Amino acid sequence: MASAGHLVTWLLWGYLLELWTGGHTADTPHPRLRLSHKELLDLNRTSVFHSPFGFLNLQTMLLDEYQERLFVGGKDLVYSLSLEHISSGYREIHWPSTALKTEECIMKGNDANECANYVRVLHHYNRTHLLTCGTGAFEPLCAFIRVGYHLEAPLFHLESHRSERGRGRCPFDPSSSFISTLIGSELFAGLYSDYWGRDAAIFRSLGRLAQIRTEHDDERLLKEPKFVGSYMIPDNEDRDDNKVYFFFTEKALEAENSDHAIYARVGRLCVNDMGGQRILVNKWSTFLKARLVCSVPGMNGIDTYFDELEDVFLLHTRDHKNPVIFGLFNTTSNIFRGHAICVYHMSSIRAAFNGPYAHKEGPEYHWSLYEGKVPYPRPGSCASKVNGGRYETTKDYPDDAIRFARSHPLMYQSIKPTHKKPILVKTDGKYNLKQITVDRVEAEDGQYDVLFIGTDNGIVLKVITIYNQETESMEEVILEELQIFKDPVPIISMEISSKRQQLYIGSASAVAQVRFHQCDMYGSACADCCLARDPYCAWDGISCSRYYPTGTHAKRRFRRQDVRHGNAAQQCFGQQFVGDALDKTEERLAYGIENNSTLLECTPRSLQAKVIWFVQKGRDARKEEEKTVSW
Repeated sequence: MASAGHLVTWLLWGYLLELWTGGHTADTPHPRLRLSHKELLDLNRTSVFHSPFGFLNLQTMLLDEYQERLFVGGKDLVYSLSLEHISSGYREIHWPSTALKTEECIMKGNDANECANYVRVLHHYNRTHLLTCGTGAFEPLCAFIRVGYHLEAPLFHLESHRSERGRGRCPFDPSSSFISTLIGSELFAGLYSDYWGRDAAIFRSLGRLAQIRTEHDDERLLKEPKFVGSYMIPDNEDRDDNKVYFFFTEKALEAENSDHAIYARVGRLCVNDMGGQRILVNKWSTFLKARLVCSVPGMNGIDTYFDELEDVFLLHTRDHKNPVIFGLFNTTSNIFRGHAICVYHMSSIRAAFNGPYAHKEGPEYHWSLYEGKVPYPRPGSCASKVNGGRYETTKDYPDDAIRFARSHPLMYQSIKPTHKKPILVKTDGKYNLKQITVDRVEAEDGQYDVLFIGTDNGIVLKVITIYNQETESMEEVILEELQIFKDPVPIISMEISSKRQQLYIGSASAVAQVRFHQCDMYGSACADCCLARDPYCAWDGISCSRYYPTGTHAKRRFRRQDVRHGNAAQQCFGQQFVGDALDKTEERLAYGIENNSTLLECTPRSLQAKVIWFVQKGRDARKEEEKTVSW
């Protein structure tokens, strides 16, 4: 609102102000663009799949680039969706529990809605088959789905005659914490493996190796864990030395001042672990775990910790032994609520597992660094050539090595993130962050990791963070805020295809796909494009369009882009910058009454733009900036 007198002409000048400011020096809480669900549909940037049965109850998604399909597990159903356009050409498998199993489930006192077959496992088993498991009305079962070869006639068939019990592979309860990964023909699963949901364990099953699990009722290993993610990450070229990593949160025994402290963990074990010969028979003998720290340093030396791990994403690099790990955390405090994203390198994780063990002499003692003699082979190491090749399997390990591993699963050193602090912190309480995927992009001025963050109200945030080495500070740039679903429903699963530049997003009721970028939405001028700071986009002399690194498209015109600084004045010099921009400034004529107020309306496309109004009292008078009150 602005006061006005006589006949006045108001000119909108905010566009030029944003141009001339050059780069950004501070984080902005506003996204560059905010697009509603309707706008995404109108732009043909998204497509949404709804179950023809009216419900989906999504549990898991599997992206298959080879088959060019997205497989979706839900309640009594498995869907096969086209990666090109998920809302057309779908296939389905109806896989309900039998009427008898459903009735027995209800008779045991379970809710009728839970007494169904919730499909929670979908993995590539080989080129022609998927492994799938479901809760089976509280009697888990597994089967194979034949999908055929890529160039064959389309197949999507459940081989129910090959179904078998799924205990240790799939939880009983559809809402129970659960993760799994398939390595070769071996299924590794972190789950609550009993009907009552009390027996938390990590299992290996299905393949040629013997079934193996964590010990029963040993809180030193797992104490009320919430499983978040699992990955096989090799240390070297020796397959016998391969290890699988589990990311989870649990109640921390070493937090002696609190019985309810929750810590984020990384657990590690050898893929070829066979257990011990006399001790830990058919139990993991190489399991170790370490605390995963994500905290903000405090002014008084007291850090603010984000201990509840919500999601984890593994960003593969050219070196398959050293992926980058992104963790999405929230706080466990009832007073302070916030979210943070921390980044970890495998060197830090390996250093913790190669470091000292945590030790507690007895119930009345405190946890400390173990300073005694460590047996050979080092507890937690695999039976491999890299480790000397002296032992064929862990069954050959000496009893003292197995005994030590059993009593010392916790490492003393915590795992710290890159830069020793988060790359992003959110404490505004606008929404809760639930899912994360990352795409690594080559831009004109370097390499950037674009974060796609799913929230609990159906929004995906597209964000980059830029580290300033001189100030040791992190700048957060929110590029887009996308309302993926019509209703504000939680996002519970996300898959990413860098090859297709598409994001696949699952909620309980629907699955959506959305393109990474829509460069022309930033504006039709060079400055609009450069100020966006989107590594996917650059000014090509005519429009804001997709950026391709040098050599990718030899015939592309010159590109103007500055992601790090957003310096449009420098990038767009001579590109219809000053004179033409002035000519395009919109003028509006408004009438006002002296000593009264006039409503001035202007909604720029960019939410980061600052709008300034000038008043001109008379046609030949000088323009003067007018003080306004924003609503």
